[in-house]
Amino acid sequence: MTEVLAVAVITVLAVIAPGADFAMVVRNSYLHGRRTGLLGALGVAAGVLVHVTYTMLGVGLLIASSTFLFTVIKLVGAAYLVYIGVRTFRTRGEVTVDLENKSELTPVAALRTGFLTNVLNPKTTLFVVSTFAQVVSPGTPVLQQVGYGLFMSLAHLLWFGVVAVFFSHDRMRTLMLRGQKILNKVIGSVLAGLGVSLAFAPSH
Repeated sequence: MTEVLAVAVITVLAVIAPGADFAMVVRNSYLHGRRTGLLGALGVAAGVLVHVTYTMLGVGLLIASSTFLFTVIKLVGAAYLVYIGVRTFRTRGEVTVDLENKSELTPVAALRTGFLTNVLNPKTTLFVVSTFAQVVSPGTPVLQQVGYGLFMSLAHLLWFGVVAVFFSHDRMRTLMLRGQKILNKVIGSVLAGLGVSLAFAPSH
């Protein structure tokens, strides 16, 4: 139950923290409307599954081959959570989004843009690897790990779906950007605290 809670909290907070995926969905929703934004969100969710697949294989191999190396990865992952927590907390301005290039996006192009933005984002790699390293143990069933991965993907789809809906309306966009500044402080504090507590938690 503790594993499940840790995955849920880390995932939700990391997804909400602004980054490349957020900027892409905001831009496409603002320029091209809700459908394009939602397709971008679907592409992001598909990209997360790619990160989850290679992370599950890699973490499984680490657990089987080297307990020491797995522990090092676990500590590095905890340190990364503290790092992004502090960075998020200290973020003052809004996400910078390029709204100049208004070239049309086909549905396939919108989906592809979301997918590539996520797959090629090293921050997503670090997030997925660090989360799995914290919560997966030699006794964690493979089906449970698959469940974690599907939850991560679904969380991205739901959050960026909400972003697409909000940013396709002027009034909602203003409200969301205003709320984002407060959210950054809360998200940053909790992520940093989680990173510290996980670093000192006893190994499974």
